[in-house]
Amino acid sequence: MPAMIAEFDVRPGDGRVLHAFDTGADAAVSLVLVWHHGSPQTGAPLDPVLVAAAERGIRLISYARPSYGGSSPLPGRDVASAAADVAAIADAVGVDRFATMGASGGAPHALACAARLPERVVGVVTLAGIAPYTEEFDWFGGMASPDAIRSAFESRDARARFEATAEFDPEQFVPGDWTALEGRWSSLGADVGHSEVYGPDGLIDDDVAFASSWGFDLAEVAAPVLLVQGDLDRVVPPAHAQWMRGLLPDSELWMRAEDGHISVLDAIPAAMDWLLERAR
Repeated sequence: MPAMIAEFDVRPGDGRVLHAFDTGADAAVSLVLVWHHGSPQTGAPLDPVLVAAAERGIRLISYARPSYGGSSPLPGRDVASAAADVAAIADAVGVDRFATMGASGGAPHALACAARLPERVVGVVTLAGIAPYTEEFDWFGGMASPDAIRSAFESRDARARFEATAEFDPEQFVPGDWTALEGRWSSLGADVGHSEVYGPDGLIDDDVAFASSWGFDLAEVAAPVLLVQGDLDRVVPPAHAQWMRGLLPDSELWMRAEDGHISVLDAIPAAMDWLLERAR
């Protein structure tokens, strides 16, 4: 585990604040990795991600997307807007080139960085990542509780109204997910709880961004991409990763037969190894 994690604010120049975290520069660092958190979380790096990065000599940077974890709102944001925010954070800590990794709601934003910052992003990993909306497959098929994201297709107001009375559906998670949350990924559940103090706007804006034009095409992502997907995922079904695999110019898909939406995160250490190989 890193001895110290710097926690700081970055001002991207438009009056906003981005709350960020950095394990710090080191002469022995083999790769810089920007982590994109799920929906909802605070942006603070999770314990298993920190451990896996430290074991591999990876410098880990993470941040809270707008309206999460102390970052300012960005009304009307799309997925692509994450790239400018990440560039501002990377510039603030003196980092030029980096890889990106995102889980669940963070995955589209990790791809956005590669599309919009092609000269800086050396590789991408997505875990249980949602696809841009399309009618080429049943986009909602296999989702245990699609009503929240469906409401985002109507309007932001509709998504906010839904959130006002929303209740978590435990059927979204398979037994392996619950085992992960009770054990090795307990820090994720705790962080979701901590995120509640910041209100629902980050989650609402994420869903509206996913349901709208992302601001880039998958074909623009030139960096190598690893898609990691659980066969049993009831939040983001496997068809999303399978469809994106066909559109990303340089991509690989790891299907994990026994994993759901949370347990698939156990692939992170191997995915970091994959990024290290591409960076070399």
